[in-house]
Amino acid sequence: MASATPVIVFPPAEGGGRRVQVDTAVLGTAYSLHDLTAFLQEAGLQNWDDLDVVGSDLIEWRGGGADVWGTP
Repeated sequence: MASATPVIVFPPAEGGGRRVQVDTAVLGTAYSLHDLTAFLQEAGLQNWDDLDVVGSDLIEWRGGGADVWGTP
């Protein structure tokens, strides 16, 4: 994943979880910050942890921040 490519975390879905997209590729649905971190690690940010994700300017949070995940 290119470091200049923004990550979009969409608002929680009715059934819980948030869609995660990098550029035009959907990485999947994250149900927690840990899930999001795992997706980003698989996309090339292996050294990132949950704190890196929360503090990153590369992530555009829609419908709530890192503490909003909806009901699984």
